[in-house]
Amino acid sequence: MTDVTYQAIAMIIYFVAMLAIGGWAYLRTDNFDDYMLADRDLNPWVAALSAGASDMSGWLLMGLPGTLYASGLVEGWIAVGLTIGALANWLLVAPRLRAYTEVANNSITVPSFLDNRLHDTRRLLRWSSGLIILVYFTFYVSSGMVAGGRFFESSFGMDYRLGMVIVAAITVVYTLIGGFLAVSYTDFIQGLMMVAALVMVPVVGVMHLGGVSNLVKAVSEVDPHYWAVWGPTTTLIGVISALAWGLGYFGQPHIIVRFMAIRSPKEAVAGGTIGIGWMLFAVLGAAGTAIVGVAVYQHDKSRLADPETVFITLGKSCSSTRWWPDSCWQRFSPPSCRRSPPSCSSPHRRSSRTCTDR
Repeated sequence: MTDVTYQAIAMIIYFVAMLAIGGWAYLRTDNFDDYMLADRDLNPWVAALSAGASDMSGWLLMGLPGTLYASGLVEGWIAVGLTIGALANWLLVAPRLRAYTEVANNSITVPSFLDNRLHDTRRLLRWSSGLIILVYFTFYVSSGMVAGGRFFESSFGMDYRLGMVIVAAITVVYTLIGGFLAVSYTDFIQGLMMVAALVMVPVVGVMHLGGVSNLVKAVSEVDPHYWAVWGPTTTLIGVISALAWGLGYFGQPHIIVRFMAIRSPKEAVAGGTIGIGWMLFAVLGAAGTAIVGVAVYQHDKSRLADPETVFITLGKSCSSTRWWPDSCWQRFSPPSCRRSPPSCSSPHRRSSRTCTDR
């Protein structure tokens, strides 16, 4: 079977697993509170990883690696700001929100909490906040669907609109069946898969490039200024603006609703530790993916037309047995390997093998 066949089988297994989680959650849902907030019984691991995965899925796998690949590490200030914002959100908001939403007439949504906490008898806060969430989250959810469509387009060559429909259909089905519990556990599984893939891709890439020193050399040959975190066009206002992205965490409903559903205010602290640990691994993995991508594709649009697909493209190649150590291939090798085939073996493991085209 071809690599595409294996990838298709893996996707089918994944989608079936998501639907199975939806069915399992349905069996554990007895009332409206269960459906909307999982009976406030999420453990810290599920709350933390589901919050991270629902927040950063498309951006972490496509947006961040793509912008770092195209523009260099100077774009990393956004990731720094988001990490700081997420930490502050877990420390300052999560314990208090978990406690107050239960005290405030057992509020199970953000609009109802604002209404009950501030005693708005005219329901203006409930209606206005609900309308804001409806309008702006339409665009947010749409961006996630587009990311799914781009994945199918890059992986299987199908029209991205069909990929969007498939992703949307699976998501709607398990959400309607299992409610918030299904959403949280599917996001938890996705969070584990994301961080594993984001760590694996750059690690395999570094091994194939012959080590960190070869990676640094290859990237520097492509762009000597790639490593600069403060470029010639960088301004203080620009850095502050990038860091300010983290302020958005304090009002994102799909994140703070996890705080409302965690088992107790005390466990919110543990959830913060888990969530920030996950985020650090994931962000560093995304940065590593971008760096390996520069060394591999060298900003050559004939080899990588869309920078946002750098993670997907490298991930597909890493899943091939031809990309594992002890061999060297034309598609994934530093310039020195391509210029002088007999010297392509790792400096730490000399062999008589030579580079071969795929």
